[in-house]
Amino acid sequence: MRLSHLTMAILLPLAAALTPTAAQAGPRIKDIVDIENVRPNQLVGYGLVVGLAGTGDRMRNAPFTEELMQAMLERMGVNIRGTKMQTQNVAAVSISATMPPFARAGSQIDVQISSLGDASSLQGGTLLVSSLRALDGEIYAVAQGPVALSGFKAQGAGASITRGVTTSARIAGGAIIEREVNFAFKSASSLKLALKNPDFTTAQRIAAAINGRFSGTAEVLDPATVQVSARGDLGGSMVNLVSEIENLEVTVDQRARIVINEASGTVVMGTDVKISPVAIAQGGLTISIAENPVASQPAPFSNGTTQVLPRTKIAVDDGGGKSLAILGGGTSLQSLVSGLNRLGVSPRDLITILQAVKSAGALQADIEVQ
Repeated sequence: MRLSHLTMAILLPLAAALTPTAAQAGPRIKDIVDIENVRPNQLVGYGLVVGLAGTGDRMRNAPFTEELMQAMLERMGVNIRGTKMQTQNVAAVSISATMPPFARAGSQIDVQISSLGDASSLQGGTLLVSSLRALDGEIYAVAQGPVALSGFKAQGAGASITRGVTTSARIAGGAIIEREVNFAFKSASSLKLALKNPDFTTAQRIAAAINGRFSGTAEVLDPATVQVSARGDLGGSMVNLVSEIENLEVTVDQRARIVINEASGTVVMGTDVKISPVAIAQGGLTISIAENPVASQPAPFSNGTTQVLPRTKIAVDDGGGKSLAILGGGTSLQSLVSGLNRLGVSPRDLITILQAVKSAGALQADIEVQ
């Protein structure tokens, strides 16, 4: 059973689809769509991490760190212009955060910081108060706090050890929201549901499920968009409508697809993959080369020198000739995997076979190579 792990990985989607509970209960609408304008916002900023034990930026190599320190101290009433700074306990960092939708002023969010200069470690440091801006240039949050690293670095006179990344850290709840993103969700008369995986059939089923609950409220605009309008019997409130429809269950449809990751040799197939009548023969060619050099000693009392003579052994294995497997028309995913397993193919051989079958026009599925 050389491909037992691969077979399980391929058949998992099929097994889930054939499970009675999965067949009766499809995913909820809230799990397969995004609501228009209900999205997070990316924030970015820069600042200083202080309190490092000599692992910060070297001022000669990172002049922006010195300028940032001077500007910070001047805001506090300390003038150090013209002073040559030698400290290595400070590091300039970039700060990034994601502000969730409907975040309110005073809420806390996590921040990620990364070194900008040549600091070797941020361990033990504290981020000084720094502003976070969105692409519109406005300040939406302020970050500050002790940093937490997932790795460490230690060194002595003759050796050092490093685990993980020491120049990137995280501050849980390290930023406070100062400005809100206004969105009049309650007063909206209509909104759009954006499918995460666009499909005509799925969009139609979503609209049918919503109209089955609230007649005349949903309309399919395209395979990626379903428009929903508020009804008077719900008080005209879009909040009430969304809360009623987001838990409706819909059977999701999708195109037959095979995803291949050549780097790891992983192959994942959907349950709708079908194959036309085709014959497949698979055989491997293995060439083994072994070097076993020997030493040639000169005769006693001679003026010769020891020579190393090469000895190479080459062996060829053509796999013994694999049998021919014939797969019939409309073959299911389970039959396809069973037939390929009978050939004893490896995961990487399977990738080559699937691409060849696709080129022959016998595979009714899209192949996506990652």
